[in-house]
Amino acid sequence: MSEHRRKPPQPEGGGRAASRRAAQQRPGRGAGPGREAPGAPPGGPYGNPGAQGSRADTRRAAQQPPAGRGRPGGKGGGGRKRFIDYPRAGKVGWKRFVPSWKLVGGSVLGLFAFIVAGAGVGIAMVGTPDVNKAAKAQNNVFQWADGSQMVATGGSTNRQIVPIDQIPVSMRNAVIAAENESFETDKGVDPMGIARAVVNMASGGSTQGGSTITQQYVKNTYLDSEQTLKRKVTELFIAIKLGTTESKDVVLAGYLNTAYFGRDAYGIQAAARAYFGKDAKDLNPSESAFLASLLKGPNLYNPDGGIGSAATPEANEKRARARWEWVLDREVAVHRMEQSERDKYREFPARVDLAQASGMSGQTGYLVEVAKSYVMKTADISAEKMALGGYTIRTTFQKPKVDALSKAVEDTRNDFLDEKKRPEYDTFVQFGAASVDVKTGAIVALYGGPGWDHKYFANNANTSGVPVGSTWKPYVLAAAMEYGTQNSKGTGISPNSKYNANDLTVINDRSGKPLLGPDGQPFKQKNESEYPYGYVTLNEAMEKSINVPFAQLVFDVGHSKVRQVAKATGILEESMDGNNNASFALGTSTPSAIRMADSYATFAASGTHHEPFSVLKVTKDGKDLPGFQTPKESRAMDNSVADNITKVLRNVVENGTGTKAKKLGRPAAGKTGTTDQNKSAWFVGYTPELSTSVTLFRNDPNSKDKKLMSMNHVGGVDSIHGGDIPAAIWTEYMREALKGTPVKDFPEAEDIGVVADAAGAPSPSPSVSVSPSASPSTSVSPSPSTSVSPSPSQGKPCKPKPWNLCDPQTTGGTGTGGTTGGTTDVPTAPATTRPNRPGGGTNWGSIMGTQG
Repeated sequence: MSEHRRKPPQPEGGGRAASRRAAQQRPGRGAGPGREAPGAPPGGPYGNPGAQGSRADTRRAAQQPPAGRGRPGGKGGGGRKRFIDYPRAGKVGWKRFVPSWKLVGGSVLGLFAFIVAGAGVGIAMVGTPDVNKAAKAQNNVFQWADGSQMVATGGSTNRQIVPIDQIPVSMRNAVIAAENESFETDKGVDPMGIARAVVNMASGGSTQGGSTITQQYVKNTYLDSEQTLKRKVTELFIAIKLGTTESKDVVLAGYLNTAYFGRDAYGIQAAARAYFGKDAKDLNPSESAFLASLLKGPNLYNPDGGIGSAATPEANEKRARARWEWVLDREVAVHRMEQSERDKYREFPARVDLAQASGMSGQTGYLVEVAKSYVMKTADISAEKMALGGYTIRTTFQKPKVDALSKAVEDTRNDFLDEKKRPEYDTFVQFGAASVDVKTGAIVALYGGPGWDHKYFANNANTSGVPVGSTWKPYVLAAAMEYGTQNSKGTGISPNSKYNANDLTVINDRSGKPLLGPDGQPFKQKNESEYPYGYVTLNEAMEKSINVPFAQLVFDVGHSKVRQVAKATGILEESMDGNNNASFALGTSTPSAIRMADSYATFAASGTHHEPFSVLKVTKDGKDLPGFQTPKESRAMDNSVADNITKVLRNVVENGTGTKAKKLGRPAAGKTGTTDQNKSAWFVGYTPELSTSVTLFRNDPNSKDKKLMSMNHVGGVDSIHGGDIPAAIWTEYMREALKGTPVKDFPEAEDIGVVADAAGAPSPSPSVSVSPSASPSTSVSPSPSTSVSPSPSQGKPCKPKPWNLCDPQTTGGTGTGGTTGGTTDVPTAPATTRPNRPGGGTNWGSIMGTQG
């Protein structure tokens, strides 16, 4: 072979194959750092610098993509870039997840653009409120139980739109100072306020707050109670639109024409008429500040009171005064009133009493109030929504019975009282009554007072703070029959069980030791009469309403058991006296007339309780609202216990302090009650069909404390008792209400319990000169009449009046016990004196809510 075709000699270990193998060899393998062959050039075989460095560098090099391919989205190798470089290319470890300033800036700008675009779309889509449409309201139609219309009230009858020039500057200043200081300069929203509201909602707190006057005006156009983030955002969009498209005068006038001020008044004109009897343009700065205060919430700031236990007239008055002063001071602080002008208004503005709407005369106002409160509580409807109207409400009230009850009261009032002749005694005498269907608990009639048209707005059927006296004693006896006493070792006792009834008997506590009085000495219970009855049955003690047996019985049974029985029959706990003393048994608790009628209906229904209710049906927009079916019945006590209570209370009517009710001429049971110093008198009674309570008391409804006053000498008689005036009204009403109803008797009571006489009772029982069932013509107290105070009619000619105070069958009635004694129903001795302890608040729950 020729020389020029021979291959050149290859170095040892070289050649093309070796080159390929070297190129394919992975970095870090073979000759590497610290492993170079002796005499090898620096940087590894063939001078490759990529093999130089530590093992970590080798690993990082291994992680790099092959040359010519590049990292996806990265910068090297000519690969395709990502739209968003995140996690970041060219970075390692945690640095890959740290966004660049370009990414952050772009995201912020993008979010801002999205919000602006979204807000723009939202603002463009929402409409602006129409003040006339927002102010348009319907009437609420109240119907009698038979479906005929009672009255239409509310809605547009108490609203009138006025322009801004008819709203005084003082009103504008007061509202802006109190509600939205920056109103005239903001754009309809308050960013800081919104931020606070969002934080509150996010943290589960209050969803309110952060609203400007503009936002509140927007909210008034919705008029629903839902407070959600979605609604808040919608309000925000509309408020922003209003802030940029409407003048401040238009917005402020719209707000003041749609705001709710209480007293069924929507808008500033209606509010000015309702509270001050004048047009809005004539309001002075003090009156304007008062109305601005109501915008905080009329239910809690209207001095008339509101719904719920916290919204009493007293509490509301206190809040309203404080808020009124704050508004005036706030006007000075934000330079909307001079201090010299502020100093002119130091007296809280006087309000006028106005009938709320036409047709609210007589008992109608009280009936509407009761039914409306029941609807609001049952359906959870706000006062604002209720005042807008649109509801058709069928009540349980029966017009013939309402008329009969009103006539019975008014006839007695007119015949009995003479305010001109006896102004020091016959003024401020108040009547209240309620009647309940035994089978259902429906309130069929009530008497709340002379009427709203007579400027009397308190509802005496929902009496507050009037002790019930001896009408409480049946609960003590019922508890003894249901749960027994210490002497019967927990076994229910019979009403034939005997107790010491002597006047000034020492009462023993639960441990059997003498109960100590305020002076540290053994407490002696006082009866009305000093007659020595000796040991009498509980039946006879109820008949004559003797205090001592029941004052002892309540300790033998236990106060908690008595409360338990009373609560089961419908008496509210908050109306019960919380003291565990002897007087508790004698009627220091203060249930309403409605609650007492309903509670006694439980005895008439053989122990089945029905919660009182006043509404049968509610319709809105052609649809029935749920929740207005008849309340479910419950078992309050064993039927034998209830029937025996009825048997005992029938004896009260037949032979005892309630004989006036015998004139009804059909089976009836009931109990009389009169309190210390003759401050109240009650009669609560029932037939198998109806249970009715009547109360009589005396107080000045316009006074601050509504303190009860004595009724001694009212009507020209020494004292008034449950067995005369209240029993006479009860009888007259029940006779008319039951006219045409077949006579029905009560179930026969079976013998019950053990005859467990009180400690020390002799056996056989001693003979006493007083028959357990004294005939109607026999005086309850056989002692000479000269030894006790004369009866009310003694020495006076008989009055041919319904109550017939000189009727020898009348034995009167008194009620609550006190420190030295307290109550009976025998008007033969002066009542012991003790400051009355009226309760307070709303006392019938589901009707008034309530609170409640």
